[in-house]
Amino acid sequence: MKAGIVGLPNVGKSTLFNCLSNAKAQSANFPFCTIEPNIGVVNVPDPRLQKLESLVRPQRVLPATVEIVDIAGLVKGASKGEGLGNQFLGNIRETDAILHVLRCFDNDNVVHVDGSIDPIRDKETIDMELQLKDLETVEKRLEKASRAARTGNKEAQKEAAALQALKAGLESGTSVRAIAMEDEAYREFVMPLQLITDKPVLYVCNVDEQAAISGNDYVERVRQAVSGENADVLVLAVATEADINELETYEERQLFLEDLGLEEPGSSKLIRSAYGLLDLQTYFTAGEKEVRAWTIPVGATAPQAAGVIHTDFEKGFIRAEVISYEDYVHFGSEAKVREAGKMRVEGKEYVVRDGDVMHFRFNV
Repeated sequence: MKAGIVGLPNVGKSTLFNCLSNAKAQSANFPFCTIEPNIGVVNVPDPRLQKLESLVRPQRVLPATVEIVDIAGLVKGASKGEGLGNQFLGNIRETDAILHVLRCFDNDNVVHVDGSIDPIRDKETIDMELQLKDLETVEKRLEKASRAARTGNKEAQKEAAALQALKAGLESGTSVRAIAMEDEAYREFVMPLQLITDKPVLYVCNVDEQAAISGNDYVERVRQAVSGENADVLVLAVATEADINELETYEERQLFLEDLGLEEPGSSKLIRSAYGLLDLQTYFTAGEKEVRAWTIPVGATAPQAAGVIHTDFEKGFIRAEVISYEDYVHFGSEAKVREAGKMRVEGKEYVVRDGDVMHFRFNV
C-alpha cells in the first residue's frame, strides 16, 4: 500500500520524505527538484511492539511498514501536460492515498513558485488540476455508458446517471471524495475508474518551529477550507523534523522534542495517520524467534490475515488461536494467558481486531 506525498514545487515534500524514510532524496531551494518519484519503505511506530518485545525477548523484531512516495511538484496546467504534469498525474494515480503538503510558514529565503504564501490558493491549484484530470476520465467513460444506455441497457443507464453526478460535481470544483452520491450503489461505477480525487487525503500543514504545537493562522484557514471534505489535517514543522533526524542519539532527539514541548516526532504521527488513511490495521505474532507486526485491511478475516504470512496458511486454514493485546500485557506471557483461559479459538468467520496476537493452525 502506497501513500503519495504531493504539493506544489518547493513546499517541503522531499524534506518530509527524507524525515520519514531516511532515504535522502534530493532536497533543494528550487522548483522541480524531484523529477522521478522517490520511494521509501517506512516503519510504522507502534509502542505495542516494544511492549511485546520486552515480554517475549525474541531474537528479532519486525514492525509493520508503509510505502511513501515522493512525487514531482505540480503547477498550473499540469492536467494539460505543463511542467511535469502528465508524469506527476500518472505517479499519483498509482498510489492508494494522498499526503498533500501545504506551505504554512513565512520565510523570504525559501522561494515560492507563485511568489507569495497562500496555502488555500496552493490547495485549489492542485485540486483543480486533479479534478480536471478526473473530469477527462469521467467524460470518456460517460460517452461510452451513454451510448449503451440509449439501447435500453438498464445497467448502463444507472452507470450514466452516476457519471453525470460525478461530472457535475467535478465541473463545480468538488473533488470526488466530497461528492454526495444519491445511491451508494453508484460507488460500484466509481471505484474501477481509480479517480485521483477519490483517494483519501491527509493535509500536512508545513509550519515553522514556533507553530509546531498549536499551528498558526494559515493552518486555521486550511482547517476551515477542508471541513467538508472528510479529510484530516496534521501540523508538522518539516524543517525542525529534519533537524531532529540529524541528531545521532535517541537521548539527544528526546531532549530536542522536550525543548519544543512535543512528546514524539511529528513524523511518527504522520506515519500512523498514513496507515489509518489507507484503512490498515495491525495484528501480531509473538514467539522466541521473532515478534512481528503484520499489516491487514480493516475488516480482514482470520484466513485473510493468515494469508499475509503465506498463501498456504489461507488455503489450508483450520483455526486461529487469538489473544487480545491487553490480555497478553496483563498476564505477561502466552502461558499465563492460557492458564487464565483467555486464549480464544476462532474460525474462518472471525474478523481480526487491531492488536490481536495470533497463531494459525493450517493443513495443506
